[in-house]
Amino acid sequence: MSNLRVALIACTLASLASPAVADQWPQWMGPKRDNIWREEGIIKEFPEGGPKILWRAPVAGGYAGPAVVDGSVYVMDYVTSDDVKIANFERKPSSGTERILCLDEATGKEKWKVEYPVAYDISYPAGPRCTPTVAGGKVYCLGAVGDLHCLDVTTGEILWKKNFLKDYNTKSALWGYSSHPLVDGDNLICVVGGEGTHAVAFDKNTGEQKWAALTAPEQGYSPPTIIEAGGVRQLLLLAPNAVTSVDPATGKEYWSVPYTATNGSIIMSPVVDGDLLYVGGYSNQSLLLKLAKDKPAAEIVWANKGQEAISPINVQPYTENGILYGFDQKGTLRAVELAAGKRLWETSEPVSERPANSGTAFIVRHGDIRWMFNDSGDLVIAKITPEGFEELDRAHVIEPTNDAFNRRVVWCAPAFANKRAYIRNDEECICIDLAAE
Repeated sequence: MSNLRVALIACTLASLASPAVADQWPQWMGPKRDNIWREEGIIKEFPEGGPKILWRAPVAGGYAGPAVVDGSVYVMDYVTSDDVKIANFERKPSSGTERILCLDEATGKEKWKVEYPVAYDISYPAGPRCTPTVAGGKVYCLGAVGDLHCLDVTTGEILWKKNFLKDYNTKSALWGYSSHPLVDGDNLICVVGGEGTHAVAFDKNTGEQKWAALTAPEQGYSPPTIIEAGGVRQLLLLAPNAVTSVDPATGKEYWSVPYTATNGSIIMSPVVDGDLLYVGGYSNQSLLLKLAKDKPAAEIVWANKGQEAISPINVQPYTENGILYGFDQKGTLRAVELAAGKRLWETSEPVSERPANSGTAFIVRHGDIRWMFNDSGDLVIAKITPEGFEELDRAHVIEPTNDAFNRRVVWCAPAFANKRAYIRNDEECICIDLAAE
């Protein structure tokens, strides 16, 4: 009985000393790159007066969302005296300094920073686009004009770096480098550009090139994505001229299906639902493929369904029970019966009363709740079902600080971790308490 009592006391003390493990947000779209927030104990409506802002930290310009890991928040920005709050479809020269900032997760205070000079020649030149990727004690950061850095997460020491434009004799796409790097085993996979080097796998520890694959007319903006289909792991690469699957270990091509992206604008990560794979780009360039079950292969189910499908721009769509949900380029949230390519409903309500060009509300799933951060700076709690969109609550949390289509916007994907939301614009990064009492 005495031994049992001692064991029970020991277990109790251990549970008190080890709080529940909080979720982290180590890369674009979260731990599994699926925009799912898996923590429990989160509010389902905002307290009176809105959620509490725990801290505010000054940052400069950029579209790159934060990453949150082990007590640190990593974010990239761009410091310049040039006027970069101009949205256009032409390359706008600018010069300044890109920075990689590490902030204390508890206070927002700066732990370290790394900065380097850059010369932009891109459209929408406000700053970097890619969320830092944190893995194995290192943080990988890709700037808007192809500066890739591998840093020590604790000290900010540069362990290795690349410059895609110089190292691979290429040119950045119109809207800059936007394909978030992907860690896969010992490899860091990046969309680079150039002859035979559309995608490159680097040794994540040394920066040594492990393999290179494909040639495309331009990089596009779609992140490398790994799926399992046909009995193997497949790395999907969306370029402006094709959807291609390669072996993630070697870069060897499995299959490729032609695709034409208007203005090179293929931005989303491919979405898989069972044996169906969907991609969609600017100006209604949509494509649904069926993946083979017995080998790595794909065939076209339908293409270019026009207004029936979704042309994603800023917001990554998702599928649930055969329904595709996401924002179309005209700023409406849509539900589409995927197999048939049939639109079920659409609404602009999460963003605005009437559709706004490229209207944006980033969507993160949390159980049956959908957290949405829109381009006016509002956090929206909602439900999204095959029947429609239902708003549960809304709070304005940050100011839109950039310009697009004659309106003020904030186009930066948030991070959700530690029962908090981390959101930035071109002036500050904020931490919002979302823990239930």
